[in-house]
Amino acid sequence: MKNAHTFIFLIIILAMLHACGKSGTENETEAGEAKSSQPSLGYRSAKLLEADGLQFKDLNRNGRLDAYEDWRLTPEERSKDLLGRMTLEEKAGMMLIADMRMYNEAFMLEASGQTDPITSAFNEEDIVVDKNQFTGEPLPFPVMNTVGTTKGILKHKMRRFIWRTTTAPADTMARWANKVQALAESDSLGIPVLFASNPRNHITSGALGATGSTSVGFSKWPSEIGLGAMADSAMIRRFGDMARQEWLAVGIRKGYMYMADLATEPRWQRIEGTFGEDPQHVAQSIAAVTLGFQGRTLNHASVAMTTKHFPGGGSAYKGFDPHYTYGRFAVFPGGQLEENMLPFKAAIQAGTSSIMPYYSLPKDTKYEEVAYAYNKGLLRDVLRGELGFKGIINSDTGPIESMPWGVEKLTIAQRYVKALEAGTNLFAGNADPTQLIKALKAHPEVMQYVDESVALLLVELFRLGLFENPYVDEEKAGQIVGRQEFVEAGKEAQRKSIVLLRNEKNALPLAKGTKVYFEDYGKLYGKMTPGPGNVYSEEYEGLAFVSTPEEADVILFWLKPSIRPLFPSDDSPLRVNLSACAVDVKYVNTLTSKKPTILVINYANPFVIDEVYNQQTTSRFLGVLATFGVEPEALLDVVTGKYNPSGKMPFTTPVSQQAVERNKEDLPGYKEGEGYALFKYGEGLTYEQRQ
Repeated sequence: MKNAHTFIFLIIILAMLHACGKSGTENETEAGEAKSSQPSLGYRSAKLLEADGLQFKDLNRNGRLDAYEDWRLTPEERSKDLLGRMTLEEKAGMMLIADMRMYNEAFMLEASGQTDPITSAFNEEDIVVDKNQFTGEPLPFPVMNTVGTTKGILKHKMRRFIWRTTTAPADTMARWANKVQALAESDSLGIPVLFASNPRNHITSGALGATGSTSVGFSKWPSEIGLGAMADSAMIRRFGDMARQEWLAVGIRKGYMYMADLATEPRWQRIEGTFGEDPQHVAQSIAAVTLGFQGRTLNHASVAMTTKHFPGGGSAYKGFDPHYTYGRFAVFPGGQLEENMLPFKAAIQAGTSSIMPYYSLPKDTKYEEVAYAYNKGLLRDVLRGELGFKGIINSDTGPIESMPWGVEKLTIAQRYVKALEAGTNLFAGNADPTQLIKALKAHPEVMQYVDESVALLLVELFRLGLFENPYVDEEKAGQIVGRQEFVEAGKEAQRKSIVLLRNEKNALPLAKGTKVYFEDYGKLYGKMTPGPGNVYSEEYEGLAFVSTPEEADVILFWLKPSIRPLFPSDDSPLRVNLSACAVDVKYVNTLTSKKPTILVINYANPFVIDEVYNQQTTSRFLGVLATFGVEPEALLDVVTGKYNPSGKMPFTTPVSQQAVERNKEDLPGYKEGEGYALFKYGEGLTYEQRQ
């Protein structure tokens, strides 16, 4: 594991990224240092204390300054003091993170003066499931996976919530966040809430609540794989810094992101959320985005990161997702386990606050064949020991109740014990601490691991400055989210991510006056009916869009295939050829045979396109481009020459489905050998390059 070349490579990555300059809002206080200057205090129900001419919040209302309330002390000193004041129930609640629901109606009622905002806004019904939602196996007890906010904070003592989908505008989100923080402040110890979220700024083809979050008004950037296609670490860091400011404005202080996994298995349904297939390129990207969101050290202006899915989820057996029994194996037939860990090493060097192990269990390695959340050899020995990670280990959602791969025969209490001994600090997906408390009472020997975990979780809150001021400026939220500077930078990134793969006889860029039939063909997770898709009819940069192929000089056909949803209902083989990915191949071939065509593929996965683009049909295509989550204007800016393409393929696309079936799950495409690739990793033309 201790490879000198790898170490030197990581030093080079960080030196390069630090040279890009630090965030303008980043403070100079190093993590772990005591502070001496008066911070701005945000409070609602807590009283202020004065000592040595300075002010502090009396969070536990005892009338004296306690160590955890003293912002002059280090986060570690404050955490130790607060830990000693917490009950078992408070510690257990601190160790859970689950979905939070938001009701906009509460604000409408408040505005009309009809009801009390605190009691009405937070007493929602919990969402409870009494069966395993993934495998269909009955559970011995009901599982609450989404909790009403009042119940979660005051009864279950939770302080971490995942804020997934919402259609609320930024100012409403900010108001909701402040009300939740006020509720937490009113509780016994006044411990603030940490809102986490999946990515919110990306244009994706398949963002589900589990892998991406819906947002209104946030700047729009390419999908994560599109950021990788930019091949520009400085731009990725700039993205992180700008998105960080939008997140801060609405009170989100923790990212359930980014994926350091390698895109080596084309059938894996989460490739769109990765940065590509090459370990060193992904390492550069993950370090850049971590520094963009967190800064050089975790501080009051940071959004803390959760790098996932350790030790690398891309090498999934035949691409199957490990939410299911049939997908529980991570396999490394190419011997690339260490290469999978390289991006995590870079994230650790960049200071990532948390790391999330995947659901999988390692198959045919030297490690115990249990899911990573239970895997002491990989978590304590490798992640903590060899890689030196000192942050939070955050389980993926539901490994105790729903995906206990390799430990199915253990009781719930025994699973908690094994996971704690292995090094897991935070359990995701369950909003009811009852079973955890029961396990801890039955197994007091693991309280040392509980205290270890809670101390880490508190240190993060202290470093983020949430004890001093968890509140946001509700009036400014709407001014920061979607700021024009951020929007324009996102549009620039979209253009940078587009890859020009083929340009026959230099047909691109298209000349002004060209009559173009432009069809956007693609639907999200559904069977497509024969076209047309969305047909554009307005002019753009001198192009004349027409309504039928017959009228056109050129067809611009933007194809958006869609791999089977992340949560399918059966274990039938995954395929990435077009006809298996919601594309009516007959329709596409009929249309593109009518006129010379520019084929554009939106690559959420490394799709196989030989049913449309092959040796017999290439003559009908003037050019081929790849997109990775962009708006139409970005594509048209490249097609018209307003922007010179510069993107590079972040992964290899296989030449056929047969090649996919023969691939080794952990090998990047450029290592698969001759005859595997259609478009190669790193491939990409510019208009200066002539074919």
